Amino acid sequence: MSSSQVLEIVCAHSPDSDDAFMFYAMATKKVRSRTLNFRHVLEDIESLNQKATTGLYELTAISYHAYPYVADKYVLLSSGSSVGDGYGPLVVSTKCMSPDELKGKRIAIPGTMTTAFLTLKLFEPDFEQVVVPFDKILEAVKNHEVDAGLIIHEGQLTYGHGGLHNVIDLGKWFKNQYNLPLPLGANALRRDLSPEVQAECSRVMRESIQYSLDHREEALNYAMQFARDLDPALADQFVGMYVNRHTVDGEEIVPRAAQKLLDLGFEAGLIPHKTTVEVLP
Repeated sequence: MSSSQVLEIVCAHSPDSDDAFMFYAMATKKVRSRTLNFRHVLEDIESLNQKATTGLYELTAISYHAYPYVADKYVLLSSGSSVGDGYGPLVVSTKCMSPDELKGKRIAIPGTMTTAFLTLKLFEPDFEQVVVPFDKILEAVKNHEVDAGLIIHEGQLTYGHGGLHNVIDLGKWFKNQYNLPLPLGANALRRDLSPEVQAECSRVMRESIQYSLDHREEALNYAMQFARDLDPALADQFVGMYVNRHTVDGEEIVPRAAQKLLDLGFEAGLIPHKTTVEVLP
């Protein structure tokens, strides 16, 4: 690529406040590249997981659970992971119940390739799954269409407004079991891009996240347009949960935690083949 050429990189991520916070500086050109132009596409995470199996987007958010199915096409970035350290997706219900009571229950899930679903299956393999769009799960639980719902995104902070009860916090369970944070989502970069393009994407992604952390108020103001049903204080709390020290650089603990998660999935027969987590340096 000559110095006069600018390559377009389609950058796909979820329309959520934490992703919007991460990508703020890229989307608003606060962080720029001389050689790359980033075009943003917003889709829910399960759609992104499915499209990653075809290698559709150059840079895309995916669930860690999806990585074994796309590892032939994508490598992970060290920056941009959403990680719950002692907290994570929740299972909620209209009534108080113990986690053991989830066995055999009809549970709404946000997609079979989400990390939340994999983690729930590791905790309780025996339940009837009902795929429901993530932003409709709380409603399905309230309407008794299911016995419980697996909640991701902002619903983790708002479920109580509708009188629902927390049955189990899967991030807390994972931490207690394995003394590791729960890696939920990652940014993945297509392998067929040149090393120079990959390095530039990695730089811009990391600098975008750091810019938002350094200019928190303006980045939060931007992210608020994607904060479904959250007031500014809750949006700030939610962003703080999933854009944290693990997000700028996963270092060694996030790949180690992701490897543990995927190994557990393989050993349980939930993932068809053993996969080595590969992260760009």
